[in-house]
Amino acid sequence: MSGIFGVISKEDCAETLLHGTDYHSHLGTEYGGMAIAGKEITRHIHNISQSQFKSKFYESYREIKGNKGIGVISDCDEQPIYLNSKFGPFCLVSAGLIENKEELALSLLAEGVSFSEVASGGINSTELVAKLISRGNSLIEGIENMFTSIQGSCSLLLLTRDSVYAARDRLGYTPLVVGKRDDAWAVTSETGAFTNLEFNIVKYLKPGEIVQMSEQGLEQRRKGQEATQICTFLWIYTGFPASSYEGINVEVVRERCGRALARKDKDIKIDLVSGVPDSGSAHALGYAMESGKPYRRPLVKYTPGYGRSYTPPSQETRDLIARMKLIAIREIIEGNRIVVCEDSIVRGTQLKNFTVRKLWNCGAKEVHVRPACPPLMFPCRFCLSTRSINELAARRAIRALEGRDLEDVSEYLDPNTEKYKKMIDWIARDLEVTTLRYQAIDDMVKAIGLPKEKLCLYCWTGKCPSKKSPAARRELSVEAA
Repeated sequence: MSGIFGVISKEDCAETLLHGTDYHSHLGTEYGGMAIAGKEITRHIHNISQSQFKSKFYESYREIKGNKGIGVISDCDEQPIYLNSKFGPFCLVSAGLIENKEELALSLLAEGVSFSEVASGGINSTELVAKLISRGNSLIEGIENMFTSIQGSCSLLLLTRDSVYAARDRLGYTPLVVGKRDDAWAVTSETGAFTNLEFNIVKYLKPGEIVQMSEQGLEQRRKGQEATQICTFLWIYTGFPASSYEGINVEVVRERCGRALARKDKDIKIDLVSGVPDSGSAHALGYAMESGKPYRRPLVKYTPGYGRSYTPPSQETRDLIARMKLIAIREIIEGNRIVVCEDSIVRGTQLKNFTVRKLWNCGAKEVHVRPACPPLMFPCRFCLSTRSINELAARRAIRALEGRDLEDVSEYLDPNTEKYKKMIDWIARDLEVTTLRYQAIDDMVKAIGLPKEKLCLYCWTGKCPSKKSPAARRELSVEAA
């Protein structure tokens, strides 16, 4: 998942843009980019796979001047994209996942449209979005047409010489929030970026809503819709603890998830509660508060320089980060029965090899693992939140139990079935843990506090939100008409 930030101010905005964009560094590890409009539109893009955003852009931001700009932390594509269009020059950053990217690109190529950027040998998604937008009779119409053309999701910021346009994807998988302070307007994926920059939240954009920020203020250019399918994983794992989505804070949700896990654990005796840093920590705090057992840190993360082991695309890089970032403390571990709260189990290999094994090697008496969400069953179609189906721990368990891959896994989705229990037992044995209990989907939804139909639960249920939500179908059919 990528993160985007934009600002327009009375004075030079480069420093605000630098720090606002940097507050999205937990969302992506491949590229960082900024574009600023002053006398001209200038942009800078750097590879941040081996270094932090600030270190790459600290000198760049001093060289670029202007009072409006956009920035991105990107999970795969080089951004921002610059396009000299019939509307004049503009820069674009985007967040999301376009499933029919290749199909759309081939259609444009057949019409004579050229692409200059590549991403991992393929079409750059953000350039594709820019080319789709440029086909409209106006920027707003272009964005609307792009929304109807793509399958998946795309939220974006578009910078012209005089404005910053913000558009949230049509079903709201990814968030966008507008903020204001005395001298500036800003828009962000993460409200945590506003706090230290002293922006106050003005509005959470609705799905499909388009707004324009200029020196004259904020103007709505397209109304949003009420139906939403925001990514649930934002609260469970990908989001920053200080951020809020749809007005609901991440840290508070994670504490509630931990409490729900503890309420189901009346039959085990433990000595301490721990979380896998960083995102597992708040889940563990909630568990400790509910259970009355002490929260301690048997595993500590070494400096923020080691990012998330989940986000890099390379398995080798993910494993290296997972191995190096957590340091075990034998004096806390030895002889203790430990609950380990984790945000989720995706592949399970890192949890087994670089977390659980460290606890056993330091003399843990028992290790009880408690993920804050149900077993992940389907790769994300909208935000790159989960990867290929063959990598998922639950799918490997099913393959081992059945002797083959199953197309219909419905019996494994219900915690009350024997097949579900056998799947969990297989994963527990594979992880080499004393017990393993996943969060129930209804407890996870209750912890967030939104109606179930307003959440994307595709990773766990395999049900495409736009197909399961009558409200979404009604609103989309009205749009199409």
